[in-house]
Amino acid sequence: MKTVIGLWTCCLLVCCHAVPLRAEERPNVLLITIDDLNDWVGCLGGHPQARTPRIDALARRGVLFKNAHCQAPICNPSRVSFMTGIRPSTSGVYLNNHRFRKSETIADAVTLSQHFAADGYATLGCGKLYHGSGGQDNFQTYGPAGGQGPMSRLQLNGPAKGKPSRGLWDWGPFPEDEADTHDVEDAQWAAAQLGREREDAFFLGVGFYRPHVPFYAPPKWFQERPLEHVKLPPIRPDDRDDIPVAGLELTRNSTPPPHDWFLESGGWRSAVQAYLACTTFTDHCVGMVIDALDAGPHADDTWIILLSDHGFHLGEKARWAKQALWERATKVPLIVVPPRGEKAAGWVRDAVCPQPVELLDIYPTLIEVCGLSANQRLEGRSLAPLLKNPAAERKFPALTTYQEGNHAVRSVHWRYIRYGDGSEELYDHRVDPHEWSNLADDPEKAAVLSRHRKWLPRVNAPAMRSDPAGGKGKGKNRARKKKKETASAG
Repeated sequence: MKTVIGLWTCCLLVCCHAVPLRAEERPNVLLITIDDLNDWVGCLGGHPQARTPRIDALARRGVLFKNAHCQAPICNPSRVSFMTGIRPSTSGVYLNNHRFRKSETIADAVTLSQHFAADGYATLGCGKLYHGSGGQDNFQTYGPAGGQGPMSRLQLNGPAKGKPSRGLWDWGPFPEDEADTHDVEDAQWAAAQLGREREDAFFLGVGFYRPHVPFYAPPKWFQERPLEHVKLPPIRPDDRDDIPVAGLELTRNSTPPPHDWFLESGGWRSAVQAYLACTTFTDHCVGMVIDALDAGPHADDTWIILLSDHGFHLGEKARWAKQALWERATKVPLIVVPPRGEKAAGWVRDAVCPQPVELLDIYPTLIEVCGLSANQRLEGRSLAPLLKNPAAERKFPALTTYQEGNHAVRSVHWRYIRYGDGSEELYDHRVDPHEWSNLADDPEKAAVLSRHRKWLPRVNAPAMRSDPAGGKGKGKNRARKKKKETASAG
């Protein structure tokens, strides 16, 4: 464990003139982030065989935002955005090897954990909270940094099956004992922190790696879905025929195997099985943390936020991974749970909100519900009104950006995509939840297009210079961090 107390805390206290509330008035915060988890979660209904009982139970304790979206469909810019409260189109942080502390725009940004520390909170973290487990120095105390491993010595099912493992694209039952996994180690460390009495209110971030590739999970999590019974996501062979050239080029990704490989090799079904197994395994890890909170001294005075950094394609639109502006890549689970004790008054439970919201909204939400000092740079909007009335109307759509000049606008019923060359896509989710029919060229949809275009960002910051070391992260991934984890893996 390491402890880091930087000048940023003192600077923020001076700049914001923050006056810490009395300890007994401040709720704690438990932030749980999951990597690459799309809506294949029981409470979201994204896949009929999704088994996530602990996440589903958590949703019943608070508000489930069923129309939540990331600000970037790739790890680093997404996490930088919700941890700084600043959009990628403002910061110029578009890729995994863009290190935000080197950005001319947001090098001095006060991150979410830094803001809590400046207001008198103890800040703790473990696992993957920033890409490559970087960002540990934004916390006062950091536990195990996590990693993609342990890694199988030989590939189990990937393109190099039976050969020495290369890269991250592999899947299958591994390791045998869950105690050997880094996510369980992170869950145990977080659970230990939640069991301790503390004088100061705390902000605890816990970042789980699965279901990020490789899709490894202990064998027990594969057993409830025999391979022959696994259901594949619905697709259409002609789905890509009405996608603009710019959209096809933007989503051309050399890191995962092409979808044709999955079809020809017969690996599609086993990869889907492994993703579902990893999701259930991560749900188990989430349960370990929640159980520790509920059994400990902070059960009644802690806000819980659970989210994923972006979605993930598993054959939809004939592609794999994220790095796209379609629903499968941008939609994420987002659950906000209020405290159970005296601080619970006025907040709704066991509710589902259909309004479009953004991960960018988490930062201002926590400032409001925890009574912290203001941060004038934040570009999100507090979800507090929806936490009190999930049926309330929200006037703002959700905006996702992937690389410079490419954006998706998600409203209650529509997805609008605008690429840097001006080409467009439009989908009506009331009748086309899979986004199979692009309506952008339909003259009758001119008014819909116009309404959504006005939400495009007015600023498209140039992409910052890439850092060759980007994606590796600093801090202690110990010997378990593989050198071949590349910036493109995300």
